[in-house]
Amino acid sequence: MNFSDELKLLIRARYPVIYIPTQEEERAEATVLECAQTQGNRGVYIWDFVEGYQGNLNDAGFGRRNPLQALELVEQLPASAPAIFLLRDFHRFLDDIAISRKLRNLSRLLKSQPKNIVILSPRLAIPDDLSEIITVLEFTLPSPTEIRAEVSQLLTAIGSAPSESMLDDLVRSCQGLSLERVRRVLARSIAAHGTFQADDLDLILEEKRQTIRQTQILDFYPAVETISDIGGLDNLKDWLLKRGNAFSEKARHYGLPHPRGLLLIGIQGTGKSLTAKAIAHHWHLPLLRLDVGRLFGGLVGESEARTRQMIQLAEALAPCVLWIDEIEKAFAGVEGHGDSGTASRVFGTFITWLAEKTSPVFVVATANNIQALPPEMLRRGRFDEIFFVGLPSQAERKAIFEVHLSHLRPHNLQNYDLGRLAYETPDFSGAEIEQAIVEAMHIGFSQDRDFTTDDILEAASQIVPLARTAQDQIKALQAWATSGRARLASRSNELSRRLSPPFSEPD
Repeated sequence: MNFSDELKLLIRARYPVIYIPTQEEERAEATVLECAQTQGNRGVYIWDFVEGYQGNLNDAGFGRRNPLQALELVEQLPASAPAIFLLRDFHRFLDDIAISRKLRNLSRLLKSQPKNIVILSPRLAIPDDLSEIITVLEFTLPSPTEIRAEVSQLLTAIGSAPSESMLDDLVRSCQGLSLERVRRVLARSIAAHGTFQADDLDLILEEKRQTIRQTQILDFYPAVETISDIGGLDNLKDWLLKRGNAFSEKARHYGLPHPRGLLLIGIQGTGKSLTAKAIAHHWHLPLLRLDVGRLFGGLVGESEARTRQMIQLAEALAPCVLWIDEIEKAFAGVEGHGDSGTASRVFGTFITWLAEKTSPVFVVATANNIQALPPEMLRRGRFDEIFFVGLPSQAERKAIFEVHLSHLRPHNLQNYDLGRLAYETPDFSGAEIEQAIVEAMHIGFSQDRDFTTDDILEAASQIVPLARTAQDQIKALQAWATSGRARLASRSNELSRRLSPPFSEPD
C-alpha cells in the first residue's frame, strides 16, 4: 500500500492524530491536499507558528505564535464539518503539558467527528505520553516513476527530451533525492550548458554527498578506481560485469531483483577494498563507507538508534554501494560479553536488514579472518555471493605490476620486465607489490634518475610478505575456501599449492 492509499484509509478510519516525518514538506502537503479532495472534499486548514492558519479561514492568522489556540480551532468548527488540520513543525510543542493534554482530549472527541490532525515534521519526536494516540505514517522519497515524470517534464519543457537510455541513467542516479533536489540539480545543469548532458550525472552524486555530510555515521567515499585497475580476479570481475545494468528499470521489467551484495574474504592487501571502489565507479553509484565503530554509542539504546539511522540513510540514497571494511572486527562482541548485549542487538538489526532488504543498496563487506565472522553472516541469502580473494598467481602479479606501472610510467612501460618482476615476487599481495614499487621510486629519486626493474626487485627483497608471517591464517582461509564454502575470485589454480617454506612459484 502506497502513502496516499494508507493516508486515505487512516482518514476514513478516523485516526485522530497522524504524524508524517519528512523533509519534503511541500510535496507532502500536496499529497495531503489531493487525498482530502478524494475523501468527501474535506477542508484543509494549514497552520505554522509564524503565520498561524492560512487559507480557508475568515480570520487569517488565527493561532499565530499560539500552538494551543491552533488546537482549539478543531473544537470551534461544526462537529459535522469534515476537515484536516495540517500543523507544520508541531513536534516542537508536544512536550508542553498543555499541548499534550489538549491532544489527548481531542483524540477522544475526534473518534465521533470526521476530522483529523496531521503533524508535518522534518524529524520524528513523539513523547511517551502521546505514543498511544499518534500514528506515524512514513512519507517515502519519490519513486522511480515519479522521478521519471518530473525529469521528462522539465527537460521536455526546455526542448531537450532525453533518450531512453539517458533517462534510465538519470532516473537511477536521482533515486534517493527529493523532488526539490532533483529540480535543483537539473536547473544547475541547464544553467551551465542549456541542457542536461551525460557528464552532469556527477552533479547528482554531489547532491547526494551533501546529504551524507550531515551525518557522522557514513562517509561519502570518492570512487575513481575502475574495473581495469584490478589485476587478476577474473571470476570476480566477470561476475560484476554481468550485473552492470542490474539496477536499471529494464532489469526490473525483466523480473530481476536488485543485487544484494558481496562478501569478500581473503588476507590483507589482495584487492578487496579496491574492488568495492571499482564496483561503485563502474555502476555509476555513490559509494558509502560505513565505519561500524561509529554505530556504538555510550547511552542506552543509542547504538541501536544509530544502526537504524544508518539503514534509513543508505536506503534514502539508494541505489548505492555500502562498503563495510573488515566487518569481522565490528561484530567481534556479538556474544554480548561486557557490553550488556549491545553488539549482539546491533548485529541482529543489521543481519535482519541484510536478509530482508528490498531497496537497491548493494553491500560490499570485506573480511580477513573467517574465524571471527559470526556464522549467521555466511548464510545464503545475506549476500548474492561469497568470494575468496587469494594471493595473486604469477600471471596476476604481472597484471598488477602492469596496472601500477602504466599509471606511473605510461610512456616507459616497455622499459620494465614485467615477467621477471612477477616471477621474482612469489607470495606477494597486490598491496605489497605497490609498496615495492613505491620504495623503488624512492631509490631512483634519491639518485636523481628513473627507477628500474632492478630497483623494484631490490625493494621487494627487503619486504617479507604477509604470506610468510601468517602461514597458519592463510592455510586456514584456503582450506575453508577450497571446501566449497566460497567462490574463487581468481581462475588461478594456486590455491592447491603448498604454503610451507620455502615459498616458491610452481612454474
